[in-house]
Amino acid sequence: MNRMLITALLMAGCAQLPPTQADIQAKKFQNLSDKSVIYIVRTPRDSWEGCTLLLDNSQITTYRGTYYRWEVAPGTHRVAGFASGNESVTLTAQPGKIYFLEHTVRGDPDDGGIQVTDLREIGDQAGRELVKRSQHLM
Repeated sequence: MNRMLITALLMAGCAQLPPTQADIQAKKFQNLSDKSVIYIVRTPRDSWEGCTLLLDNSQITTYRGTYYRWEVAPGTHRVAGFASGNESVTLTAQPGKIYFLEHTVRGDPDDGGIQVTDLREIGDQAGRELVKRSQHLM
């Protein structure tokens, strides 16, 4: 009975898993003197569908209420939608700086598919608040 209740709460988005060590560390927002840090965050009230992004030559899939901390060498870096998404942001990352990108995905409630995606740079305060309310992607 308890297992079913916990599963139901997790599925409904009412409960979160305990933070991992990586989540705790990432939410300290420590900058790196020789690198840039880019947080990519999905809002907690976003669609449930997963959506894949390309980070330069790598890829991640974001989900509602999650974030990803990406440490990069200074220079130009591109984050772009993959397959159905055509959103993209190109950053000229400076050493020691932290950047926040908000990834939004709107799904079609009738068929569960992705309708609209968006990716935009947001300010430091808004980005930190959004990350604090989200869970770290491994």
